[in-house]
Amino acid sequence: MIPSGQPSPATRVDASPPRPDDITTLALDDLAEGADWRRPVLLDADLVVLVTGGHGTVELDFRALPCRPGTLLRARPGQALRCEGTRLDAVVVRWSATALRGLDVDAADVPAYRQLAGEDADVLRNEVTQLVVDCRRQPDVPAARALVRHRLAVLLLRLALLPPAPAGGDAAGAGPRTENATFRRLRQEVERGYQHTRRVEDYAARIGCSVRTLTRACLAATGRSAKQVIDDRVALEASRLLAATDEPIARIGRRLGFPEPTNFGRFFTREVGLSPGAFRSARGGPAGNGRPPARRG
Repeated sequence: MIPSGQPSPATRVDASPPRPDDITTLALDDLAEGADWRRPVLLDADLVVLVTGGHGTVELDFRALPCRPGTLLRARPGQALRCEGTRLDAVVVRWSATALRGLDVDAADVPAYRQLAGEDADVLRNEVTQLVVDCRRQPDVPAARALVRHRLAVLLLRLALLPPAPAGGDAAGAGPRTENATFRRLRQEVERGYQHTRRVEDYAARIGCSVRTLTRACLAATGRSAKQVIDDRVALEASRLLAATDEPIARIGRRLGFPEPTNFGRFFTREVGLSPGAFRSARGGPAGNGRPPARRG
């Protein structure tokens, strides 16, 4: 989970983090305290969500995703998740960072959002169902735990082999291969450094290319400049922390590289269209500076 001060009890996904090799299955509403989804939750583990019943909307990092039976969602640690409207029935597969260590599978290849149909839906529903059964069967037996790890690997590999999404799906641009590789490098470097710098020149130096090359790669992949891509990531992290925690706004700004609260406020308002306080209030949080609630007990 992203270090973020102390999320309020209403937004904490779990009272204790999973063991390093944990793989668990649960219902979607188990992720929210009280299942009211008044505010988003910050995820502390990787998830695959398969909707099995109902119709509604899941908001992942503030993007509204319509869901119905067969909808697949892939969520990552640090993302903000919230369910809206009609309650959905869904199976959640959750695993920790080291659960797949030593297995030849990359969860990054799994699509973030897909509506399954036909044979794909049947096969993947069966995979998830069997994984649920295996997770409940002798969880402390080494052979059973090994089986669950391999079941998860098979599920993720099947998801990675799904046909490409139609145009407008979850692909991140269709530029030349070299430019796509440069864009992926930038995203990796931004993940490591967005709390410390928003200068395009710094990232170009780390990657070993010119600012012009970096900007061209970003325009090809997303239609936005390198500076906009970097600022988008900072604004997203600010939005997550404002919506899903009660951390004071000034502290959030400092963590994201804004020593002065006024500079953070101007940046966030420019990028999101609301002040930090107004955004937090609109997402179900306390108005004002968001002081942490008193501890219980």
